[in-house]
Amino acid sequence: MERRTAAPRTALRAAAACILTLLGWTPAAHAETKPLYELGAGAFLVSLPAYRGAMEYKTYLLPFPYVVYRGRFLRSGRQGVRGVFYEDPRAELSLSASASPPVSSRDVPIRSGMPDLKPSFEIGPELKLHLYRTPQALVDFRLPVRAVQTFQLKSIGWIAYPHLNLDLPDWRGSGWNLGFSLGPSFGDRGYHRYFYDVAPQYATSERPAYRAPAGYSGATFYFAANRRMGRLWVGTYLRYDSLAGAVFQDSPLVRTRQYLSAGIGLAWVFSESAQRVTIRP
Repeated sequence: MERRTAAPRTALRAAAACILTLLGWTPAAHAETKPLYELGAGAFLVSLPAYRGAMEYKTYLLPFPYVVYRGRFLRSGRQGVRGVFYEDPRAELSLSASASPPVSSRDVPIRSGMPDLKPSFEIGPELKLHLYRTPQALVDFRLPVRAVQTFQLKSIGWIAYPHLNLDLPDWRGSGWNLGFSLGPSFGDRGYHRYFYDVAPQYATSERPAYRAPAGYSGATFYFAANRRMGRLWVGTYLRYDSLAGAVFQDSPLVRTRQYLSAGIGLAWVFSESAQRVTIRP
């Protein structure tokens, strides 16, 4: 069981790591040169459910580091920090990661008396197939497959999120970079068990015992937008999830089958490298 005294610091680290996956998108649809790295700092306001299927929301106002790195192997941007193993004009294979904050069961009535959900991180390979690329639009098919663990290095399971992704750099000359993605997600028995199982010892009249199977986890639509205005970066996102048809939709811990999460952030970029690199489509 997670110690209560450590929860605020752990929540801050995990929520900040989650936010980092939304930041720093600087797409390029034609060859150009940009700094090898950009460094800054800012704050992000984000509201998200305690977990997928929960009615309760948590709102964070968090400081975050703004980091963009354009190395040959290690890169950071809108898709988070990743290592690129292979890329050509048609495909890319990389290592990607994400994270999620903890959930205290005392804040979620339907989980009252159950163990807390500890902060977790995801890491694994991601395949990108470039379907259509012009200076005005980039369309990819993306398939991340990630192992999920708690920050105490306890394995939770595996997830996969195949989706179509549309990027619109400098939309209509406005300076805004827009991104859209849509796709299903899938989880193994271990991943679904962690969030949606009710063990017999925790069963009540309102929360009967339940065992979640592996399979379809629902669908997600995601929208993001950001813009650089000199040293100022501004970004926002909106995410809609539907759990209709998910294999665990009958779990008593699923209180709603759809939800929205959103966030907005500002950052000040205070440093850029003198070294520049060529960015190609």
